[in-house]
Amino acid sequence: MRRTERHFVEGENSLWHVYKTVPFWKVVKNFIVIQLARYTPFLSVKNWMYRTFLGMKVGEQTSFALMVMLDIMFPEKISVGKNTVIGYNTTILAHEYLIKEYRLGEVHIGNEVMIGANSTILPGVIIGNGAIVSAGTLVNKDVPEGAFVGGNPMQVIYSKEEVAKRGLLE
Repeated sequence: MRRTERHFVEGENSLWHVYKTVPFWKVVKNFIVIQLARYTPFLSVKNWMYRTFLGMKVGEQTSFALMVMLDIMFPEKISVGKNTVIGYNTTILAHEYLIKEYRLGEVHIGNEVMIGANSTILPGVIIGNGAIVSAGTLVNKDVPEGAFVGGNPMQVIYSKEEVAKRGLLE
């Protein structure tokens, strides 16, 4: 199981309890900031917006491509290391609303990580330094440092040692 806190609800599905878990005006502010950043072509401006208005930890020279969708309700639970690339239209979630419960979990993305376009990263996941995530991957568990992973569900394609041996990072 990923590193998530489970919160059980009674009655309606957990999404009906959304404003008991996160303030309405926080969601509005986060939505506006994230939508502006999704279309901003200036990487340093995006990183500044994420740090300043969303409380995220974002390393220097990290690049969020166009249309990256961050968790609107809990972006402060996302941290990204330095010199990392988050590919086009990737979604990073720190929450999941289910029928009888909702879950919250921090997402830690290491230094010099490459995340391919259209990937989805679920709450409670750690992606190790130097990892490569193939385009379209559902990251539903931790990614080892230096590994090359891909697929839905995610599988390790090459370990750190195999990546080095094959020269995939050159």
